[in-house]
Amino acid sequence: MSEWTQEAMEKRLVRYADLKGLRNAFIDARTPGSDRKENFTIIGPGVSENKAQVVHIPEAHGFNFGAARQPFGCTNSQHSHLTAETFLVHTGKWRFVFGANKDEGYLDVEPGDVATVPTHMFRGFEKRDEGTGFLAVVLGHDDPGKVVWAPSVFKMAEDFGLKLLKGGKLIDTTLGEKVPEGAEMEQPPDAAKLRELATPPMSELARYAIKAADMRANPNSPLAGEGVEEAALIGDVDAADGFAAGPIIGHWQHGFALRRLKLETGASIPAHARSEQEVIFVQSGTLEFSWDGGTLILGAGDTLTVPIGLMHTYRNPASADAIAFVIRGAAAPAAPVFAAAQAAE
Repeated sequence: MSEWTQEAMEKRLVRYADLKGLRNAFIDARTPGSDRKENFTIIGPGVSENKAQVVHIPEAHGFNFGAARQPFGCTNSQHSHLTAETFLVHTGKWRFVFGANKDEGYLDVEPGDVATVPTHMFRGFEKRDEGTGFLAVVLGHDDPGKVVWAPSVFKMAEDFGLKLLKGGKLIDTTLGEKVPEGAEMEQPPDAAKLRELATPPMSELARYAIKAADMRANPNSPLAGEGVEEAALIGDVDAADGFAAGPIIGHWQHGFALRRLKLETGASIPAHARSEQEVIFVQSGTLEFSWDGGTLILGAGDTLTVPIGLMHTYRNPASADAIAFVIRGAAAPAAPVFAAAQAAE
């Protein structure tokens, strides 16, 4: 019997309905237009500036997986990251806005689209249609480093009682918190830093997004079969599982591979194991995950992290296609090991 019992695997599943977000995770939490956003840390140590942020699964994966949930008109202020920031659009229409002053271009995305933003440049995002939208985010490395905020964010934050210490700790003076004696405050980026964080031309940035309709199945995927497709989205280099680099390739390293799985009604993937971290985020439909210790049924918005080396299967038990994004915790994932092939050796 597998050491991975039903109870143990359920702890590796974060259901959408059970997500615990935070409305003041970052320094821009009270900036008008940003005060209604929720931030989530689903897998990994996380990047929140507030120690109250709930980390659902703190296990290091080589990347962080989180999300933002925002209503119509809500914005996430201009900031820069030291590592990859890749967006999986779950629900809603969004606009990514570039430049410290939001005036250096934008990209519009919709459900099912994927976009990645280069390191060392300012970006923000805003929810553009009615209702609440959910944007899943993959950040590179276990420690993606602190966020660099645009100068305007510091001024607006201070006006609403928030201060940021050097090192990334948020102080909320409206709650009676005080800046520790001798503590050094984080300063807005100066002119030299702003030049370092220059925005690439839009002709380059447009290459880092892919629409759902343009995602193409790879017939060489070892998971491909009747009713099963796997499409490459992000790959820094050629991998050993039948995927060439790309189609999204940046001048920076992501350190992970991103794929999209599609299973038609009744389709299944036979028992296999991976040699790297595998995180499944269900975009739509229903996905049945099974191993010799039990079965989990995943729905839209659910996230599961699969233990390295665990033999497991996938099946679509529902009447609609199951579509899931898969983050593999290596730049060049190895080929899966199938139980049938292993038994034949």
